[in-house]
Amino acid sequence: MRIFGLSIIVTVLSLIAALVYGGPTALVLCAILGILEVSLSFDNAVINASILQRMSEFWQRIFLTIGVVIAVFGMRLVFPLAIVWITAGLSPVRAFDLAMNPPADGALTFPDGSASYEKLLTDAHPQIAAFGGAFLLLLFFNFILEEHEVTWLGWIERPLAKLGKLDMLAVVLTLAGIVIAAEFIAHDDDRGTVLLAGILGTITYIVVDGLGSLFHTEEHTGEGGPSEVVKATGKAAFFLFLYLEVLDASFSFDGVIGAFAITSDPILIALGLGLIGAMFVRSITVYLVRKGTLSEYVYLEHGAFWAIGALAVILLITIGVHVNEVISGLVGVAFIGAAFITSIIRNRREEAEADDAEPELEKSPSLS
Repeated sequence: MRIFGLSIIVTVLSLIAALVYGGPTALVLCAILGILEVSLSFDNAVINASILQRMSEFWQRIFLTIGVVIAVFGMRLVFPLAIVWITAGLSPVRAFDLAMNPPADGALTFPDGSASYEKLLTDAHPQIAAFGGAFLLLLFFNFILEEHEVTWLGWIERPLAKLGKLDMLAVVLTLAGIVIAAEFIAHDDDRGTVLLAGILGTITYIVVDGLGSLFHTEEHTGEGGPSEVVKATGKAAFFLFLYLEVLDASFSFDGVIGAFAITSDPILIALGLGLIGAMFVRSITVYLVRKGTLSEYVYLEHGAFWAIGALAVILLITIGVHVNEVISGLVGVAFIGAAFITSIIRNRREEAEADDAEPELEKSPSLS
């Protein structure tokens, strides 16, 4: 309750606000949106926890307070509006007015033929999907092409780790994915913008991740070399914070687009995705960090990164082909669930081996 209590309170208040705002129908829609966000973002929580463990307690609190405010209002409310401002050339006031006053009967255009907020946001999907897909794909490749002491899908992870010794292979594969998406998936009118957005997503990842690593090395390298146990502080933690926010944006857009299959009301989207969904993702992140879950269930992080790789591919596919948002959510849950179950099996096997070894140690003669 200490970890999830605030999320439960926020959920109750959000549902009450939805009920007051739009009646029982709005209440149900708000609840569905909250469930949708949690199901789509569980792998996001696992990755957040793995990165948050590298930050000092001060910066952990910054992310779990200011970062959540940015996630709730910035990524779930302002971010979609900003996309409409930029891509449609509308003023912020006009974009907000469109969001609050959609066409009747769920139409995508008004009687005069002008596009609705939902249509403008959906039309911007190829660029955003290319940016987010490139960012997440590079994140996935950087993890999977590294050597790890523990491997989950060893039959593929170990060979990939050997290939990862080639410099910049992750960037090459990511750029190849963008080119394929632009050439073979995107519509003819979107090829240029998809290619540009994908390159910008790759550059953003390289800059933010690189600066974080640079400052972490500068701050914690002494005569004895860099320390693996020192928590990131100062500039290093700040860039890790930015890294987490960009990562959250890449995840959140998929949820925002999925939300329009349920409702186009920005207030309900902010309540369901932002307050309920984002708060529970925060609580799950805190739980994973405080309980040391990633250390106990060692395959969980691997499963999350495989889920990210799958989501990145799905985002690139959605540039030209519609993919039901439920599929991306279920793929993530499937990878996380499989990693969790196999972690439990591994832990039980190691416990059984340790129990079998104890009698043998007792029988062996002691040395004096």
